[in-house]
Amino acid sequence: MSADFESYEQDFAVLTADITGRIGKVPKLVGDEKKQMVANVEKQLEEARELLEQMELEVREIPPQSRGMYSSRMRSYKQEMGKLEADFKRSRIAYSDEVRNELLGDDGNSSENQLIKLREERAHLLDNTERLERSSRRLEAGYQIAVETEQIGQEMLENLSHDREKIQRARERLRETDANLGKSSRILTGMLRRLLCRMSLDECWQ
Repeated sequence: MSADFESYEQDFAVLTADITGRIGKVPKLVGDEKKQMVANVEKQLEEARELLEQMELEVREIPPQSRGMYSSRMRSYKQEMGKLEADFKRSRIAYSDEVRNELLGDDGNSSENQLIKLREERAHLLDNTERLERSSRRLEAGYQIAVETEQIGQEMLENLSHDREKIQRARERLRETDANLGKSSRILTGMLRRLLCRMSLDECWQ
């Protein structure tokens, strides 16, 4: 089980390193190049989230006495994931000095059309960011429901197991009672026979 977790860890480390590098490039790009880079990073972030979910499932399968170390590592990875998402959000609406000068002109003066285009692109990026955040919240809510459903299922299985044990014990007691009743019946039958024999002998002597 820990081997699977460590394999996911390695994949997560490689993936987050690549994401970090790409996030650093986003502010240096404009237009279609920037849109393509943003789309690539979004896809990689989704892959990273899926890896975290797989790792969390693996941790839950580890025996409780060994789970503490892995839980601590999971908290660290979640913090790293949160930082990546925050950096990505900032990078989408940021521009490097070189790009800003290109958009606004070396002297800092730009045409009204350029400013309008810049504002529209920033608004579009912010809108995409909000949609991404809403999707993330829905995924988190769905995951929480799945976890709660699994916990309820485990509790039901435990209750069924306890009920089964109770039924088995009741059956054993019933078999013991039947055996005792059979033994008592045989004793009473023997006593009755001896009594009848004695009564018959008494009648013969009379």
